[in-house]
Amino acid sequence: MEVQNPALVVQPGSAAGASLSDGAFELLADGGAVSASRLTLTTGADGAPPHHHKLSHEVFYVLDGTMLFRLGETLTTVGTGGLVIVPPGLVHVFGAADGEVADVFVVLSPGIERFGYFEQLAAISRGEAEFPSLIPAQDRYDVHFADLPDWRSPG
Repeated sequence: MEVQNPALVVQPGSAAGASLSDGAFELLADGGAVSASRLTLTTGADGAPPHHHKLSHEVFYVLDGTMLFRLGETLTTVGTGGLVIVPPGLVHVFGAADGEVADVFVVLSPGIERFGYFEQLAAISRGEAEFPSLIPAQDRYDVHFADLPDWRSPG
């Protein structure tokens, strides 16, 4: 029997990456059934601006450290081994908890080709681009931004 879609294998060190001013990002799979990435954040660093996805579920598995999530109006801390599943439409934002570092595995399903988004986000984090440069690409990357200026404070 011929396999129509071969398995994807990503060997250690072979994923595309982007350095952030306060962490690092590895894109393990981009588009198709899933998009998968690994994000490491320095102490208290934000992972992404507040946003929601119209099409994809987003799954976070905390590999190490402690993450802080705002999921709609709920602020929650998730430690090593914890899992968070964000449904489409729910505004969310995340980062390393205050005083903590974090290493997290992230999956979007269905996958959206988003490496260009992460490259732009990395450039913004390093001061090489401005945040408004991402606004025209919200539909392309299924990342729709929300205004939560002080997301770490209880709502």
